Amino acid sequence: MKTKGKIHFISPEKLTFDIVDDILENRKKLQLSDESKELIIKCKEYLDHKLAASEEPIYGINTGFGALCNCKISREDLSKLQENLVVSHACNVGDEVPPDVVRLMLFFKAHALSYGKSAVQLKTVERIIDLFNEDILPIVCEQGSLGASGDLAPLAMLFLPLLGMGEVYHKGERRPAADVLRDYGWEPIRLGAKEGLALLNGTQFMLSYAVYTLLKAFRIIKYSDIIGALSLDSYSGLIEPFREEIHQIRPHEGQIETARNFRNLLAGSELMAQPKNHVQDPYSFRCTPQVHGAVKDAVHYVSRIVEIELNSVTDNPTVFPDLDLIVSGGNFHGEPLAMALDFLSIALAELGSISERRIYRLISGERGLPVFLVANPGLNSGFMIPQYTAASIVSQNKQLCTPCSVDSIPSSNEQEDHVSMGGNAATKSLRVADNTSKILAIELFNAAQALEFRRPLKTSELLEDFVSQYRSVVSFVEFDRLMYEDINKTIDFLERGRFIQ
Repeated sequence: MKTKGKIHFISPEKLTFDIVDDILENRKKLQLSDESKELIIKCKEYLDHKLAASEEPIYGINTGFGALCNCKISREDLSKLQENLVVSHACNVGDEVPPDVVRLMLFFKAHALSYGKSAVQLKTVERIIDLFNEDILPIVCEQGSLGASGDLAPLAMLFLPLLGMGEVYHKGERRPAADVLRDYGWEPIRLGAKEGLALLNGTQFMLSYAVYTLLKAFRIIKYSDIIGALSLDSYSGLIEPFREEIHQIRPHEGQIETARNFRNLLAGSELMAQPKNHVQDPYSFRCTPQVHGAVKDAVHYVSRIVEIELNSVTDNPTVFPDLDLIVSGGNFHGEPLAMALDFLSIALAELGSISERRIYRLISGERGLPVFLVANPGLNSGFMIPQYTAASIVSQNKQLCTPCSVDSIPSSNEQEDHVSMGGNAATKSLRVADNTSKILAIELFNAAQALEFRRPLKTSELLEDFVSQYRSVVSFVEFDRLMYEDINKTIDFLERGRFIQ
């Protein structure tokens, strides 16, 4: 078993999103399996013997890096070469990376090194695991990765503490890494041949953002159906566009799933059973299966790409002891993640876009609902401005969804002449996901308000229970009040709720 009690054993076995979510949610500790220890030791011993027996130049091991690949490095300077690499590449700036993303970066690098293809010391991997287990989180900033030779700059910042450099967060305090190492009686790691390159080459910055954002996305797409169904019922919408027969003749999986979800969510609704005078709903309601479904299909595709990356070796050069082979390749290039993350951003932004249109319909005074969902409009502005807020966020998402992966700026004297910009795709995808959560929260705020004007009729038992939980946090708005407080409470309600599990 890979996970036992409160410990996850790192091994070459497949990692899944469920395993990662469980580790984060339950703050599990990490430990190397015996299999991975053997693989790591075997690969390191192979490289050491190779270097002792040959003067042949091997990229990044006894040569310089990037455009300096033709510079030969003496044996006595091999360790200093690797240390200099980490120090010189720690050039990230901007906002700090969220703590859980930093945790994932440590975890995923340890996992990638566990395959025994990177020629690192066992104690280096164990120190990475120590940082994770003791919640010693290196301070890493968002800006600086080209997503080409991996995530060089952010990974350099991540691993400065191995050398006794940089800063960390520990027990709620920001401290020099050297001080924390002394507290634990840990000596700084003296890097061996190739180790700096193994730590810095790799896609763990992009990958960690991708996994973290996808874990959010899985929740967001569930909320989008629950909240969309509540809006449909509160708007006096029609169930006919969700009939199974329609979707079986255009059988996109996400579309079929969405229609089924809405039928299940609205089963037994008194509101839905009421006779309707209208024969059609606006697209934001009628085409929900097609839009939400396309988003689900996109998220599913992205998750497949990310899961492959989650179980890959992405540093360079790659060492194959059994084949007596050291190959300088390009597994560190972030193009697969960059394109997928751009797609993820576009998909999530569309959920926010259609959600804002439903918000607008709910406040527009249609189908017996009061204008701006307040009993005394004029004196009260009611829900006029939350729609402004949603529209502003939707617009920002559109701006963020310009693809990063279509851009490339050469670096390292054109040795690295095509880059993925996957680091930018990664950080913006999280912003889009968070923005979409905010828009859906505003829709919930509106839909729950609209529902009260349909009383005494009820929606389905499932949705009534959901609204009841929500009402324990945000009450009905009778008169104008500070709505930003209600919106923030709604965002927190969706973030912390467990009703969709």
